[in-house]
Amino acid sequence: MANEKNYWTQKRPDGQWESKREGATRASSVSSTQAEAWEKSKDFARERGGEAYLKGENGRIRERNTYGKDPYPPKG
Repeated sequence: MANEKNYWTQKRPDGQWESKREGATRASSVSSTQAEAWEKSKDFARERGGEAYLKGENGRIRERNTYGKDPYPPKG
């Protein structure tokens, strides 16, 4: 089940980078650089209290930021 508060940054087949809401079919934003797309994904996730994920060119998650209520807060 997709969490609509989460946003993913990933490379598109055309070489551009996209910020995409989890479960969406279209990108929320398209940028020419990974850094620009990552900032937009973090902004979207921050506004909605979700998580932002950054996928590298190899498809693996490189970075993850949580905004709002963290599902696993540390104790102490």
